[in-house]
Amino acid sequence: MQVGMLGLGRMGANMARRLIRGGHEIVGYASDPAGVKAIASEGATGTTALDDFVLALRPPRVAWVMVPAGAATEQVVTDLAKRMAPGDTIVDGGNSFYKDDVRRMKTLRAKQIHYVDVGTSGGVWGLERGYCLMIGGERDVVARLEPIFKTLAPGSGSIPRTPGRETMGGTAEQGYHHCGPSGAGHFVKMIHNGIEYGLMQAYAEGLDILKNANTKALDPDLRYELNIPDITEVWRRGSVVSSWLLDLTAQALAENPTLSSYTGVVADSGEGRWTVMAAVEEGVPADVLSASLYARFRSRQDHTFAEKVLSAMRQKFGGHIEQPAG
Repeated sequence: MQVGMLGLGRMGANMARRLIRGGHEIVGYASDPAGVKAIASEGATGTTALDDFVLALRPPRVAWVMVPAGAATEQVVTDLAKRMAPGDTIVDGGNSFYKDDVRRMKTLRAKQIHYVDVGTSGGVWGLERGYCLMIGGERDVVARLEPIFKTLAPGSGSIPRTPGRETMGGTAEQGYHHCGPSGAGHFVKMIHNGIEYGLMQAYAEGLDILKNANTKALDPDLRYELNIPDITEVWRRGSVVSSWLLDLTAQALAENPTLSSYTGVVADSGEGRWTVMAAVEEGVPADVLSASLYARFRSRQDHTFAEKVLSAMRQKFGGHIEQPAG
C-alpha cells in the first residue's frame, strides 16, 4: 500500500523504514530537511511541504501522523483535513488523549474523512522487533488498512501460543488488535502506559531496597552487600518477574552498576495522568498506578511542602528533630 508518514522522528522514521522493508510505498513529510533526505535515501518519496505531501498521495489517501500529542497533533490533523478529500483517512499513531480522538472523528466525519487512532508501543526497538498496535476506528476502514498494521506488527514470532486460544480468531496473536470505535485504541494504550508506570515503579522500589540492604540502620548481622546487576540478571532467567522491562534494566545496570549517569528526574508523558483520571471517572480503585504517577512528580522536587508539613507535625507532637540531608 501507499502510506504517507507525517513526522520522521525516532518513531515515525523507523516505522516508515519497516513499511518500506515490507514492500509498501512511503511518502514522508517533515519540516526538517535532514530527516526527509534520510528517509528518501532509503526509498521513500520525501517532502518538506504539506501541499506536496498530500499531492504525492493517491486517493483514497492514507496519512499516518507521528508527531507529539497535544497541540502539534491538533494542528497537523487540522491542516491535513483542509487538504484531503472525502474517502481519505488520517491515522494518529501518537499518544493522543482518547477523548480528543472522538472529537476529531466527529469533526472529520462531517467532511467524510475517516479517522483512525492507533496506540503504538515498541519505542526505539520497534524497527526490528515490530510494534504492538492498539487500534480504534470504523471496522471497514481498519480492515482496509490491515496490510499496514500487519507489516508494522511483530507477528506471532517465537512467543508460545497462549493455552486456550487455539479456537479463537482475531489478530491479537500477530501483535495488532482492533479494540473498538474511535478513541478505543488510544484508551487501551493509555491504560497500557499506566500499567507500565506501575511495573517500572515496582522494579525501581525493589531494587532500591536491595541496594540499601547494607545501611547502618540495620543490625550488622542483617546487612548484605548485594550485586544488583547480577540479581537483575538472575531474575531474567526463569523468574516469575522476568519481562522486557527487566531485560532493559539489567542492560542498564551492566553498563553502569551505579547508574551514575542518571539524575533520577522522571518525566511523565501524559498517559499516566489520563489513566488515573479514567479510574476516577469509572470509580475504579487504582492504588498502584496512582502512587507510581505521584512518585514521578516527587522525583522532580528536592522536598515538597507536604514533607515539610510532615516534619513540622512530627516535631510538634513528638519533639522529633529533622535528620540532616544527605
